[in-house]
Amino acid sequence: MTDLSTTYLGLPLSNPLVPSASPLGKSLDNLKRMEDSGAGAVVLHSLFEEQINAESHELDYFLSQGTESYAEALSYFPEASTYRLAPDEYLEHIRRAKRSLGIPVIGSLNGVSSGGWVKYARHIQEAGADALELNMYVITTDPGLSGGAVEDMYTHLLIDIRREVTIPVAVKLSPFFSALPNMVQRLVDAGADGLVLFNRFYQPDIDLETLEVVPRPGLSIPAAPQALRLPLRWIAILYGRIAADLALTGGVHGAEDVLKGLMAGAAVVMTTSELLARGIDRLAAIRADLVRWMEDHDYESVNQMRGSMSQRSCPHPAAFERAHYVR
Repeated sequence: MTDLSTTYLGLPLSNPLVPSASPLGKSLDNLKRMEDSGAGAVVLHSLFEEQINAESHELDYFLSQGTESYAEALSYFPEASTYRLAPDEYLEHIRRAKRSLGIPVIGSLNGVSSGGWVKYARHIQEAGADALELNMYVITTDPGLSGGAVEDMYTHLLIDIRREVTIPVAVKLSPFFSALPNMVQRLVDAGADGLVLFNRFYQPDIDLETLEVVPRPGLSIPAAPQALRLPLRWIAILYGRIAADLALTGGVHGAEDVLKGLMAGAAVVMTTSELLARGIDRLAAIRADLVRWMEDHDYESVNQMRGSMSQRSCPHPAAFERAHYVR
């Protein structure tokens, strides 16, 4: 029988399919459907730094400005007047999820600056979350702020979070670092148990009729496989070089994408766009296709294939660097 089990952040999972942070995670019914459809774990939607820090009269500003800065488009949120999942409700959502689900529940914090808000990491742990995903990204607009200073900001925040919790912490990163392996190693040294590669950002657009800058949320699509190749490449390069688990996210739409992620070295493969576009039940089909492919190709377990096409295992490791440009 095909063994799909894997381990992520020290947590045993029945299989490597994990729905990533998205608006789907706000509904307990959705989370139950994810489990029933075969999810190995679930990542809840993010609790934002701004939600924790802002007074109620400021919340509307934060939910309508700078939406291009975040991996989860804030335009998915309702207007501030109807927005109800405040920090305390988020913690209760975790408690209900833990009572209802038999798979690991991973909380998510989205922020970048150190401050009093990081105490919610401890509250998330106390609410019962099995692990925490720290979703970090900021758009740097100050020409006087160096890349090194931004990297320090990320590292210091992780250190502050680690002071608050003992549960595993994964860091969800963007690819926009000039020396990504060094940045990843700094985060591992600061206490990251896992890295989620990569954040996918929603960029602003200009509405020519209203002459306004507006968010344009968009999902990844199967017809654009290049979205998968960036995290695939870096996971293949990093696998075996850092003492942390790797999760692939971005551009995952079917079993073939999951297989590629596992062979590159991912412990789990995350998807959201596919579930938003085609429904949560799509997870069951992906899982069935994964098992079918493994049986057809004589793979007995996920662990057998994991990292088999990483840079350190590939017969032509230069393929992950400059060789294709030369060709």
